Amino acid sequence: MSARSTAVMTAVDERAGVAPRVRAALRAATRADAPALHALVHAHQAEGHLLPRGLDELTARAPRFLLAERDGRLVACAELAPLGQGTAEVRSLVVDRQARDEGLGRQLVTALERRARLDGYARLCAFTHEPGYFVRLGFSIVPHTWVPEKIATDCHGCPLFRSCGQHAVMLPIVARA
Repeated sequence: MSARSTAVMTAVDERAGVAPRVRAALRAATRADAPALHALVHAHQAEGHLLPRGLDELTARAPRFLLAERDGRLVACAELAPLGQGTAEVRSLVVDRQARDEGLGRQLVTALERRARLDGYARLCAFTHEPGYFVRLGFSIVPHTWVPEKIATDCHGCPLFRSCGQHAVMLPIVARA
Protein backbone atom coordinates (compact mmCIF):
# COMPACT_ATOMS: atom_id res chain seq x y z
CA MET A 1 0.00 0.00 0.00
CA SER A 2 1.35 3.43 -0.86
CA ALA A 3 2.16 6.02 1.77
CA ARG A 4 -0.69 8.17 0.42
CA SER A 5 -3.20 5.30 0.77
CA THR A 6 -2.01 4.63 4.30
CA ALA A 7 -2.41 8.31 5.20
CA VAL A 8 -5.93 8.39 3.76
CA MET A 9 -6.91 5.24 5.66
CA THR A 10 -5.40 6.54 8.90
CA ALA A 11 -7.38 9.78 8.61
CA VAL A 12 -10.59 7.86 7.90
CA ASP A 13 -9.89 5.44 10.77
CA GLU A 14 -9.33 8.28 13.23
CA ARG A 15 -12.47 10.11 12.07
CA ALA A 16 -14.56 6.93 12.37
CA GLY A 17 -13.03 5.94 15.71
CA VAL A 18 -12.05 2.56 14.28
CA ALA A 19 -8.81 0.65 14.05
CA PRO A 20 -9.45 -2.08 11.49
CA ARG A 21 -7.59 -5.34 11.94
CA VAL A 22 -6.38 -5.40 8.34
CA ARG A 23 -5.86 -2.28 6.27
CA ALA A 24 -7.56 -1.72 2.95
CA ALA A 25 -6.97 1.15 0.57
CA LEU A 26 -9.96 3.39 -0.19
CA ARG A 27 -10.15 4.97 -3.60
CA ALA A 28 -12.63 6.43 -6.04
CA ALA A 29 -13.95 3.97 -8.60
CA THR A 30 -13.58 4.37 -12.35
CA ARG A 31 -15.64 2.95 -15.19
CA ALA A 32 -13.02 0.20 -15.53
CA ASP A 33 -14.01 -1.00 -12.03
CA ALA A 34 -17.63 -1.65 -13.08
CA PRO A 35 -17.23 -5.42 -13.70
CA ALA A 36 -15.70 -5.92 -10.23
CA LEU A 37 -18.40 -3.70 -8.68
CA HIS A 38 -21.08 -5.69 -10.47
CA ALA A 39 -19.61 -8.99 -9.27
CA LEU A 40 -19.46 -7.80 -5.64
CA VAL A 41 -23.00 -6.37 -5.66
CA HIS A 42 -24.43 -9.37 -7.51
CA ALA A 43 -22.77 -11.83 -5.10
CA HIS A 44 -24.54 -10.17 -2.18
CA GLN A 45 -28.01 -9.78 -3.67
CA ALA A 46 -28.89 -13.25 -2.39
CA GLU A 47 -28.81 -11.85 1.15
CA GLY A 48 -31.89 -9.85 0.21
CA HIS A 49 -30.52 -6.46 1.21
CA LEU A 50 -29.62 -5.05 -2.19
CA LEU A 51 -31.62 -4.05 -5.21
CA PRO A 52 -30.39 -5.47 -8.52
CA ARG A 53 -27.85 -3.26 -10.30
CA GLY A 54 -26.98 -3.93 -13.92
CA LEU A 55 -23.50 -3.70 -15.36
CA ASP A 56 -24.51 -0.82 -17.64
CA GLU A 57 -25.89 1.14 -14.68
CA LEU A 58 -22.78 0.50 -12.58
CA THR A 59 -20.53 1.49 -15.47
CA ALA A 60 -22.36 4.80 -15.86
CA ARG A 61 -22.36 5.48 -12.11
CA ALA A 62 -18.94 4.06 -11.21
CA PRO A 63 -17.38 7.50 -10.53
CA ARG A 64 -19.88 7.94 -7.67
CA PHE A 65 -18.50 4.87 -5.85
CA LEU A 66 -15.75 4.52 -3.30
CA LEU A 67 -13.93 1.19 -3.19
CA ALA A 68 -11.96 -0.62 -0.53
CA GLU A 69 -9.22 -2.82 -1.96
CA ARG A 70 -6.91 -5.27 -0.30
CA ASP A 71 -4.08 -6.95 -2.20
CA GLY A 72 -5.54 -5.68 -5.48
CA ARG A 73 -8.95 -7.22 -4.78
CA LEU A 74 -12.21 -5.30 -4.29
CA VAL A 75 -13.52 -6.10 -0.80
CA ALA A 76 -16.08 -3.32 -0.22
CA CYS A 77 -17.90 -0.53 -2.02
CA ALA A 78 -20.47 2.21 -1.52
CA GLU A 79 -22.05 4.84 -3.75
CA LEU A 80 -22.87 8.47 -3.02
CA ALA A 81 -26.01 9.05 -5.08
CA PRO A 82 -27.34 12.60 -5.42
CA LEU A 83 -31.09 12.83 -4.80
CA GLY A 84 -31.50 16.60 -5.07
CA GLN A 85 -32.63 19.34 -2.71
CA GLY A 86 -29.51 18.99 -0.56
CA THR A 87 -29.83 15.23 -0.04
CA ALA A 88 -27.45 12.48 -1.09
CA GLU A 89 -27.89 8.76 -0.48
CA VAL A 90 -25.52 5.99 0.55
CA ARG A 91 -26.32 3.18 -1.91
CA SER A 92 -24.95 -0.28 -2.52
CA LEU A 93 -22.90 -0.43 0.68
CA VAL A 94 -21.37 -3.89 0.37
CA VAL A 95 -18.58 -5.53 2.34
CA ASP A 96 -17.37 -8.95 1.24
CA ARG A 97 -18.19 -11.63 3.81
CA GLN A 98 -14.51 -12.37 4.41
CA ALA A 99 -13.81 -8.70 5.21
CA ARG A 100 -16.75 -7.98 7.53
CA ASP A 101 -16.34 -6.77 11.11
CA GLU A 102 -13.17 -4.88 10.20
CA GLY A 103 -14.68 -1.40 10.04
CA LEU A 104 -14.66 -1.10 6.24
CA GLY A 105 -18.35 -0.20 6.01
CA ARG A 106 -17.88 2.50 8.63
CA GLN A 107 -14.86 3.85 6.75
CA LEU A 108 -16.78 4.00 3.49
CA VAL A 109 -19.78 5.76 5.06
CA THR A 110 -17.48 8.24 6.82
CA ALA A 111 -15.65 8.98 3.57
CA LEU A 112 -18.98 9.40 1.72
CA GLU A 113 -20.15 11.78 4.44
CA ARG A 114 -16.98 13.83 3.91
CA ARG A 115 -17.55 13.83 0.14
CA ALA A 116 -21.20 14.85 0.59
CA ARG A 117 -20.14 17.73 2.85
CA LEU A 118 -17.60 18.94 0.29
CA ASP A 119 -20.24 18.68 -2.45
CA GLY A 120 -22.58 20.91 -0.41
CA TYR A 121 -25.20 18.40 0.68
CA ALA A 122 -27.09 19.10 3.91
CA ARG A 123 -28.31 15.53 4.50
CA LEU A 124 -27.09 12.01 3.92
CA CYS A 125 -29.66 9.22 3.84
CA ALA A 126 -29.84 5.49 3.29
CA PHE A 127 -32.60 2.97 2.87
CA THR A 128 -31.70 -0.21 4.72
CA HIS A 129 -32.90 -3.47 6.22
CA GLU A 130 -30.34 -2.94 9.01
CA PRO A 131 -31.14 0.49 10.50
CA GLY A 132 -29.22 -0.29 13.69
CA TYR A 133 -25.97 -0.30 11.74
CA PHE A 134 -26.58 3.23 10.51
CA VAL A 135 -27.88 4.41 13.89
CA ARG A 136 -24.52 3.38 15.38
CA LEU A 137 -22.93 5.68 12.77
CA GLY A 138 -25.03 8.66 13.90
CA PHE A 139 -28.02 8.35 11.55
CA SER A 140 -31.61 8.56 12.80
CA ILE A 141 -34.53 6.45 11.62
CA VAL A 142 -37.00 8.76 9.85
CA PRO A 143 -40.29 8.34 8.00
CA HIS A 144 -39.88 7.52 4.33
CA THR A 145 -41.83 10.67 3.53
CA TRP A 146 -38.88 12.72 4.80
CA VAL A 147 -37.00 11.63 1.68
CA PRO A 148 -39.47 12.35 -1.14
CA GLU A 149 -36.60 12.56 -3.65
CA LYS A 150 -35.79 8.89 -3.07
CA ILE A 151 -39.43 7.85 -3.37
CA ALA A 152 -39.80 9.75 -6.64
CA THR A 153 -36.46 8.58 -8.04
CA ASP A 154 -36.43 4.89 -7.13
CA CYS A 155 -39.35 3.67 -5.06
CA HIS A 156 -42.30 4.36 -7.37
CA GLY A 157 -40.83 2.16 -10.09
CA CYS A 158 -39.79 -0.66 -7.75
CA PRO A 159 -41.85 -3.87 -7.69
CA LEU A 160 -41.46 -3.91 -3.89
CA PHE A 161 -42.86 -0.39 -3.44
CA ARG A 162 -44.72 -0.15 -0.12
CA SER A 163 -43.63 -3.66 0.88
CA CYS A 164 -39.82 -3.64 0.77
CA GLY A 165 -39.25 -3.64 4.52
CA GLN A 166 -36.49 -1.06 4.32
CA HIS A 167 -36.08 1.73 6.85
CA ALA A 168 -35.13 5.28 5.93
CA VAL A 169 -32.23 6.71 7.91
CA MET A 170 -30.90 10.26 7.81
CA LEU A 171 -27.76 12.05 8.96
CA PRO A 172 -27.62 15.86 8.98
CA ILE A 173 -24.30 16.99 7.59
CA VAL A 174 -22.79 19.63 9.75
CA ALA A 175 -20.36 22.01 8.11
CA ARG A 176 -16.94 21.78 9.73
CA ALA A 177 -15.31 25.03 10.76
